[in-house]
Amino acid sequence: MHPLLPKRRKMNISTSTRNFHASQQRRTDGVFRELTAMRVRTPWIETLRKQQSDKSDPIAPSGKPEIPPDRKLAPKRMQDSYHSVVLPLAQDPWLLDTYLNASGHIRLGTIFMDLDALSGIIAYKHTGEDVTTVTASCDRIIINHPLTEICDLELSGKVTYATGRSSLEITMQVSKAPKLGETVKDEDILIHCAFTMVSLDPGARKPVNVNPLIVATPEEKRLYHLGEHNSRIRKQRNANALIKHTPNDLESDLIHAFWQKQLQFHDPHDSLRKPDNVHFMDTTTLETATIMQPQNRNRHHFMIFGGFLLKQTFELAFTCAAAFAHARPTFVSLDPSRFQNPVPVGSILYLTATVVYTDPPLIGAPGEKVDQHRKWTRVQVRVDSKVRNVEHGRSKPTGQFNYTFLVEKNIRVMPRTYQEFMYYIDARRRAEEVRESLQEQDLGLGPKAAEESVTE
Repeated sequence: MHPLLPKRRKMNISTSTRNFHASQQRRTDGVFRELTAMRVRTPWIETLRKQQSDKSDPIAPSGKPEIPPDRKLAPKRMQDSYHSVVLPLAQDPWLLDTYLNASGHIRLGTIFMDLDALSGIIAYKHTGEDVTTVTASCDRIIINHPLTEICDLELSGKVTYATGRSSLEITMQVSKAPKLGETVKDEDILIHCAFTMVSLDPGARKPVNVNPLIVATPEEKRLYHLGEHNSRIRKQRNANALIKHTPNDLESDLIHAFWQKQLQFHDPHDSLRKPDNVHFMDTTTLETATIMQPQNRNRHHFMIFGGFLLKQTFELAFTCAAAFAHARPTFVSLDPSRFQNPVPVGSILYLTATVVYTDPPLIGAPGEKVDQHRKWTRVQVRVDSKVRNVEHGRSKPTGQFNYTFLVEKNIRVMPRTYQEFMYYIDARRRAEEVRESLQEQDLGLGPKAAEESVTE
């Protein structure tokens, strides 16, 4: 030993000291490492230097088709695209650390990131690596059976609907990880969801056909028919959208009833005043602006990973619902939502969250029975996203996301401008859609389950 160096002393290391090498391979950015490796394959600095040397616009398509029109598209089985990973949350406290919030509940936004990453892996197993596959919409994410304890989670899924055109539906689930040799039980399924993906030509950025599905077993036929049903619902929803058509007669009556109620609230000769549990829609809005960093890029390097948008919109929606109710919200479902335009790395993402519907509503439709004394309220939050470059040029819409939460509070939202009425009617339609879907599948989150849940 060098004479100027002090002698080493023996140290008693506490057993609570972090063991770095034990968990290093499971480090995560909110997406489990096994899924991240499939998404990000090249360090950002290498990708950036290549783009700078090529002097190319990384966002603009080349315009030259890269997929031959006569390529062979052999039908594939659902099982061919099956993929699953296990998050060892009960085994690895440092991995669990990245999935928990301040109250010890699992952050569902991080699980949503994982699901979107998983959907990409599943899609490419079906389409192959020569196409570009992007998330077009999230048809639904539903809580089946809430977790009551921290446990290892298995994320799994497969392509369940593909006709041979450019789009495909991927059905996934999150469940308690089964023991070796056992299968997942229905009561162990935490989340059930479906994503719609679209395959594009990498050069032309136009839709290209993908492999159709072979459907054989009764269960596969059930899943395929459900995909057909979801596809019809999406087309019907687009055809009847309020941007294209005026509200129907019942909805018009509802708007008129709200207007009459507002007049009563402000009429000095009427004793009725706005109750304390009723809040105008414009007072519920929360907004954020965030610069998009390369650490959240997708496998094509210069666009932001769709799962990151889900996480950001979910957490803003959760915050919006909590601020509205002054109570802890429990997630019920991500209702049909869509991705409109990609979000470039380096751009600024603007998110706006608004409470657009409460169930029970303040005013029911003609003939509808409304329990105004119910303690629990379902709160639907709409999150609109848009993107601009750092020079704040023209903005583009990038998606609309619709989240439903359950709160232990008797609270109502009330629209008062025409735009807010359109938000309210659109949300009401979604609430009815989701309610019917939950009843058909015998799913849903009740108050008792919400109290015992260990997820947000």
